[in-house]
Amino acid sequence: MQNKLVILGLGVKSTLFYQKTLHDLYFKEFISTNELSDIIKRLAQQVKKDLPKDEVPLFVGILNGCFVFTADFLREYKGDCEISFVKLASYEGTTSTEKVKKLIGINEDLTNRTVVILEDIIDTGATLQDIYEIFKTKNIKELKIVTLFYKPDVYRKELHINYIGKSIEDKFIVGYGLDYNGYGRNLPAIYQLTTQPKMTNIVLFGPPGAGKGTQADLLKEKYNLVHISTGDVFRFNIKNETELGLLAKTYMDDGNLVPDEVTINMLKAEVERNAGANGFIFDGFPRTESQAKALDAFLAEKNERINGMVALEVSEDLLVERLLERGKTSGRTDDTDEGKIRNRFNEYNTKTAVLKDFYQEQGNYYGVNGVGSIEEITQRLSAVFDTL
Repeated sequence: MQNKLVILGLGVKSTLFYQKTLHDLYFKEFISTNELSDIIKRLAQQVKKDLPKDEVPLFVGILNGCFVFTADFLREYKGDCEISFVKLASYEGTTSTEKVKKLIGINEDLTNRTVVILEDIIDTGATLQDIYEIFKTKNIKELKIVTLFYKPDVYRKELHINYIGKSIEDKFIVGYGLDYNGYGRNLPAIYQLTTQPKMTNIVLFGPPGAGKGTQADLLKEKYNLVHISTGDVFRFNIKNETELGLLAKTYMDDGNLVPDEVTINMLKAEVERNAGANGFIFDGFPRTESQAKALDAFLAEKNERINGMVALEVSEDLLVERLLERGKTSGRTDDTDEGKIRNRFNEYNTKTAVLKDFYQEQGNYYGVNGVGSIEEITQRLSAVFDTL
């Protein structure tokens, strides 16, 4: 299978994407949107507290990376202020060149003004030093420096940094205004450079009667993947009276749904039992958005990800007809009652709609025509698998 190169733009929803592919590199989530919000609020409060009551500071944002940070910082700053920008470029790819290639200065009269520099990230300090050299000739009253991120291991200058949002190790990061060769600035969280995933992990979905189990068995052999069926995992754990199986059985015996946490832990244990696998076909899981997020988070811990959700799409009427025919010989009572069959479809459509939206936001949803012979459907699914 090929490695898919995905460039993801995010909307305003709060869906978390735990891994990103930008150009030729892989990134995993490092700092969440909630943590970023807390850091920025703290910085704005500290700066406001330290300035004289009637001081109107001039905030100077360092483009390009700081524009998101600057906007959020100003929203949190509770006082009068002005804003301007300076553009300095010192990065090529993922490496700091320590050479300023372009400078756009400010035109304001800075005499006796308090200037507060807003930096997205300070690593070697080369950019910061150039900024200092600019402002020390402007007859300013005071210069303060605020940075969202600081890499102490590679900082090489003597300039004092007044406010540090978060100190981080010297690994390349993107998101929240920071980019990798132009991509990634619009990501709402911070992502850190990581290794390329080694597994191919597919979520296979299909309505009752679509032949999903048959296709999973064929595809696992073709691509040398492990097929994990939620039903099989539950039956294994309950039959073998594992700790998770016994816990699940207590809920089931009481007529209650098994909590997501128990189901997720069962799936985690199954993945761990097959740690050397080339990847997994997840069948019947996830069923909810919370399960999908938990699966993403679990795989991200292993520097892995879900490559795609592949869903067999078949008309309900055709499947009802197929299941009723199957019910004549299968012995399954739920295949003989059309009302019960349609209720199963309603449940499937409700759950799938949420997951479809979740994976579509990631650019990872693939609908496949599920009508035709087994061989025809396998060919269509394989055409998708080959791109993931």
